[in-house]
Amino acid sequence: MSENTPEKQEAVVPTAKVNPLLSILRQPKIYITLPSGGKYWKPGSLNPSITGDYPVFSMTARDELLLKTPDALMNGQGIVEILQNCVPNIIDAWECPQIDLDALLIAIRLATYGEMMTMKINHPSLEDGPADYEVNIREILERLQANTTWEDRLEVRSDLVVYLKPISYRTQTEAQMGEFETGRIVQMANDSSLTDEQKLEAFKTAFGKLTKKTIEIIGSAIYKIESTAGIVEDPEFISEFISQCDAEIFDKIKSKIGLMNDANKLKPLTITCTPEMLEKGAPPTIEVPFSFDEANFFG
Repeated sequence: MSENTPEKQEAVVPTAKVNPLLSILRQPKIYITLPSGGKYWKPGSLNPSITGDYPVFSMTARDELLLKTPDALMNGQGIVEILQNCVPNIIDAWECPQIDLDALLIAIRLATYGEMMTMKINHPSLEDGPADYEVNIREILERLQANTTWEDRLEVRSDLVVYLKPISYRTQTEAQMGEFETGRIVQMANDSSLTDEQKLEAFKTAFGKLTKKTIEIIGSAIYKIESTAGIVEDPEFISEFISQCDAEIFDKIKSKIGLMNDANKLKPLTITCTPEMLEKGAPPTIEVPFSFDEANFFG
């Protein structure tokens, strides 16, 4: 090699930096079983657990900021991101069955803030207004897990059997958005500046949208139909059937879905009143609803 020829240099591969803080990042705080048992999730939307237990992590600062973003709560995206971040087995939270949603949110709340949650108790016996009350949400979660059931087989007629599933969080959110839009149209229709014809047209528009959405929701809650024509699982065929079937068949299916939804709602709490509540005029025990919207629940 000539003296003027530069020696060949070997490429230097930079060493990847490893953050030493990774070892002390979030760890699962609790494990839960899903009320659905993992059934009714769309294939690929949930990474199934062999044991049936799913790890739940506490929320991050970013998650808490999402809960303060009205648009993210309104369109459901905030809750989807929190579910997927805090329960890593969830791949697509939009497909979360309705019967699993409350349990997951309670579990995340429990993992983040602990077992006790302060509720504002409103009761007619409380003469001086609402009172604070501490509830143990772990007990509520356990009751929810133990008591949630879903009967998916409905014999509509001797020759027609329909199999039902809980609606997904996506469908639930779309329904809520639809109700909001319908309410907005009705409110506009009550504007005194509109003519009777304009009001009638607005009501027709609102009613049409509500009817269309109701049919879509009922159709999305059916995953199989057995009849003398065979077994049908194609969502498109099911949707076509539900939009054209007799009103009697539609009403039976809708009624069954309503009954199952009501049966799986969070039950009211029977609480023992605190001395402070007794002083305000409350009886020894009262029954209060346990319900929440996502923003207040985590606030």
